Amino acid sequence: MDYWLEVALVFALCFLLGGLARVRNVLTTGGSVLAIVVGLVIGLAGGLSWVILLLIFLVTSFAATKYRFALKKERGLQEGVRGERDWENVLASGLVPVIIAIMSYENDYYPTFDRSIGTTLFLCAVAIAAADTVASELGILSRKTWLITTGKRVRAGTDGGVSGLGQLWAFIAALYTGAVGIVVLGYFDAALEFDWWLPIFVAMIGFVGCQFDSVIGATIERRGYVSKLTNNLMSIASGTILAWVMIWLI
Repeated sequence: MDYWLEVALVFALCFLLGGLARVRNVLTTGGSVLAIVVGLVIGLAGGLSWVILLLIFLVTSFAATKYRFALKKERGLQEGVRGERDWENVLASGLVPVIIAIMSYENDYYPTFDRSIGTTLFLCAVAIAAADTVASELGILSRKTWLITTGKRVRAGTDGGVSGLGQLWAFIAALYTGAVGIVVLGYFDAALEFDWWLPIFVAMIGFVGCQFDSVIGATIERRGYVSKLTNNLMSIASGTILAWVMIWLI
């Protein structure tokens, strides 16, 4: 694809993404603006395919958030007032992907990731964010929730609480991200070569990263040392670093 055409499509898709997110109450105004900035940085550094993956993540998060929203609101478990997320949520979920995109951009000023490694790490970061969001939004509908560190029954929505339904959806969301990512990247980045194990690797990292979120939630978040959004950032970063170490060892 022509470079300038790709740049134009990145800008168009990012502004469309941010605008629709605001109109559909997926993000607040501040969240939409930051989402556009995040999308532009990732798109200009990583390419159009990376922005498309962000769009897929946003749609998936929106669907999970709106599913049985009236019941969530009745129980006081909804995100925001109408399910919308603010700029802080965008920052918590988007900072690691942005760093990976910048570190994957070929230049003469600083060392960068190999393109295949950078793309794999980006997919893993998005998979962790997707797994955590979907598990949280669907898991809180479960009748039985346990604290991940002790196994003690807790109220749905408790920091560090997990359920069978939430765990199932965490894995499905992570696997879905890996599988769709391969299709999108295979179409737009034909020069990249991926093995069959990549969706499984991404799914595993996405699921494990989601468990990191629960463990952090059950420990230092419950004690007030970190916020929910700091937890999200820490779990995505930890899972991505784990992926990087595993790639290096393999």
